[in-house]
Amino acid sequence: MIYVNVVVNNKSKYTDSLFTYKAEDDVNIGDLVRLPFGSHNTVKEAVVAEKDVMPDCGEGKIKEITEIAESGLLSEEMVKTALWMKHRYGIKYYDAFRCFTVKGKPAKEGREKEPYKGIAGKYRKPEALTCEQQEAIASINEALTSSRRENFLLYGITASGKTEVYMEAIEKTVSEGKTAIMLVPEISLTRQVIETFAGRFGKRNLAVLHSKLTGRERYDEWSRIRRGEAKIVIGARMGVFAPLKNIGLIVMDEEHEAGYKADMTPKYDTVDIALKRLGFYEGVLILGSATPSVVSYSRAEQNIYKLLTLKERYNKVPLPQVETVDMREELKKGNTSIFSGALYSSMKEELEAGRQVILLQNRRGYSSFVSCRNCGTVMKCPECGISLTYHKDREKLMCHYCGRTFDIPKSCPECKSKYIKYFGIGTEQVEEAVKRFFPDFKADRLDLDALKTRRDLDRILDAFGSGETGILVGTQLVAKGLDFDNVGLVGIIAADVTLNIPDYRSSERTFQLITQAAGRAGRGERQGKVIIQTYEPDNYSIDAACRHDYESFFSREIALRELMNYPPFSDLIMVNFTAEDDETAVFWGERCRRYIERAADRDSASGNERSGLKVLSPRLSASFKGKEAVRYHIMIKCPKGNRNKYIYYLENFNSIMIEEKTGCNMDIDVNPYSAY
Repeated sequence: MIYVNVVVNNKSKYTDSLFTYKAEDDVNIGDLVRLPFGSHNTVKEAVVAEKDVMPDCGEGKIKEITEIAESGLLSEEMVKTALWMKHRYGIKYYDAFRCFTVKGKPAKEGREKEPYKGIAGKYRKPEALTCEQQEAIASINEALTSSRRENFLLYGITASGKTEVYMEAIEKTVSEGKTAIMLVPEISLTRQVIETFAGRFGKRNLAVLHSKLTGRERYDEWSRIRRGEAKIVIGARMGVFAPLKNIGLIVMDEEHEAGYKADMTPKYDTVDIALKRLGFYEGVLILGSATPSVVSYSRAEQNIYKLLTLKERYNKVPLPQVETVDMREELKKGNTSIFSGALYSSMKEELEAGRQVILLQNRRGYSSFVSCRNCGTVMKCPECGISLTYHKDREKLMCHYCGRTFDIPKSCPECKSKYIKYFGIGTEQVEEAVKRFFPDFKADRLDLDALKTRRDLDRILDAFGSGETGILVGTQLVAKGLDFDNVGLVGIIAADVTLNIPDYRSSERTFQLITQAAGRAGRGERQGKVIIQTYEPDNYSIDAACRHDYESFFSREIALRELMNYPPFSDLIMVNFTAEDDETAVFWGERCRRYIERAADRDSASGNERSGLKVLSPRLSASFKGKEAVRYHIMIKCPKGNRNKYIYYLENFNSIMIEEKTGCNMDIDVNPYSAY
């Protein structure tokens, strides 16, 4: 007999622990077992997490595993990664382990569900690779051949041929007898990727994993991967947990996208998981983007990532012409419509010439900011430098970082103008305007409201790809990886929407969104055109995007991040407290704040670094939508390199809350993509 530690399939916070059991010698790490659990010895399933452990109590008190339900459900690497996740993100064992498993039962032979059944492979090999592509492929292949652990940042402008680099690297990986994962940030992109990859590698070698698959489809694909029938996995962020063995390569396309950061428990960062898994196999990571995240590019400058650049479009067509329209001037001319004169005339010209138009408005719901229409000044928090959000129910402006509230100004604090405006144009309004101004051309809308099923997405993209739809209106979904040769014009209705979200990353998001959207134009044989409508044309992120100048944007942004001590110079930890009433949530939030402050003081007294630590008092989480609960959060800004220590403190505090049965739940979000 041996002793093992198991993770029981039980989501209760009161059983968040490793439990020791006796087992036969043939039980191994990763096995799914059945065992008696609790005072009533209820039969539960569990995964063996550790083997050959020393029990901390008498042998007579230790129960015995009943049976092995499934040998090797998880590999040893997957188990170790799950254990690491538990403490990396301060989550329950149950939540970490469920990332690697899929519910379901084996289908009868021949009855397996195949996602994207009948999809035709569509791939056209380029006649020749550019010199930059060849150099990038050579660097990656050298790392793959030598089995050398290496991380690459592939910075390539839109239409520079990053996908071809990915496929060459994947082909090399498979030829070396290893497996590969290809990740995209949006489920909407998976079909295009599958079509391309199926044309190159054949559908039998591919598997697909994302959250929009049915339960049956997901289980069958997961089973195929586990059996070794697929060497290449394509998916959104959950694809990083694919049950592959001997992983040689993970590619994260559009690595800057928010979709790679989970916003539901467990709130993991996909790049963290990729790096951890590849560490077991000495594999290679490729992060690709035309607009790398500030954090990733900073790591490249520090040689943590090896930088590879593609600055030439594969079709030799120049980057699109970009025109900025100052909407303040449009207002002075008496134009109060959604479309500026320049955008309207350009749309008319392109449509009549038989070319297509994409319009980006990155708002589908109500999420306003307040701006002066005369001078363009946006109301911002004096403490945080983040734009204030209008709360209609309170008739107040609120900072969603520090929680401070402000009265609505009757006039602009800069120019004293009375033209104070609440901005709230959404995609539906844009679509209505398009149909009113251009009734002879079919228009469609691509946003989350329009996508009720996966078939809706396919229908919208197929119609646009065939030329049936002339105008596609959408949120950021239209800016991500869509590749249509006949798009002559991209119009950005209100660049200020992303510029003025309540987040320190608002400038970064604006630059990325404009650049990515612009990249949808001119992907055929003709140079495209982009028109950006804004009330802040002189903003550095908009100016840099217009000039296709990432380097100048980065240098300005990284200087501001260092000045304000935002990531990558610190780590942010948002701790949420959810309870039935405000009093309970605030009480435990404030108690946690004091607990962290005292821990930091003890560290400081011991000579450890405290400089830069800041803990904000509990603030109402404005975006929380619980029906019978409220949520408050505290924000911890901790010095770089101290994150794990503060997660440990928070785990200890959570244990205190559980012991006291507080009626309040706590969860942790490390470096949240948005505090809003």
